Formats: sequence, structure tokens, C-alpha cells
Amino acid sequence: MSFFISDAFAEGAAAPQSGDMLTQLAFLGGIFALFYFLMVRPQVKRAKEHKKMIESLAKGDEVVTSGGLLGRVADLDEGFITVEIADNVRVKVQRHAVTALVPKGTIKAAS
Repeated sequence: MSFFISDAFAEGAAAPQSGDMLTQLAFLGGIFALFYFLMVRPQVKRAKEHKKMIESLAKGDEVVTSGGLLGRVADLDEGFITVEIADNVRVKVQRHAVTALVPKGTIKAAS
């Protein structure tokens, strides 16, 4: 009747080897270090650069918003900026919605 079930033999529990545990901890630490240098650190650096760019905005700068609007900064406020996207067409966007500061003359070149 026991064609599919083999007899179980009791064995004593093996003692954990300290070398294997050290290797596992080193491997886990290496994974965390790799994750930090490849994912976390570049993202933090990018966030700092974006914050610096947002703080340095001035009237007349040409910017691109996160919605893809290209325009010139017409007015600055604490949390918002007014961007002129065409003659007499102005939109108010949050400062952090600015994704890039483009070189002067980009608007004329894009037209």
C-alpha cells in the first residue's frame, strides 16, 4: 500500500555552521549596498538638483512643466509661478511642476 510514501527516518538536527551564516549576512549586506548605490543615492541627488533649480527660477526664464507646456516665467510667487505660453496667454502652475529649465531662445526655435 505504501508505494508512493517512503518510510521516514528520524535524523538529528544539524548544528548551524557559523561560516554559512556569515556568508549570508555578507551577501545580504552587499545587496543592500548595491540597492543604495544604484537606486536610492541617484534619486536623492536628482531631488536635490530639482529643488535647487526650482529655487533659482527668475522672471524671463524659459521652462517646461510636467504637463509638457513650454513657456516663459512671467511672475513668481512662494508656491506658484505664472508661465506665459503664448502672447497674452498665462497659466499659473505650482513651482514643483517645473521639470526643466531650457536655454533662452528655445521658445522661438520651437515655434
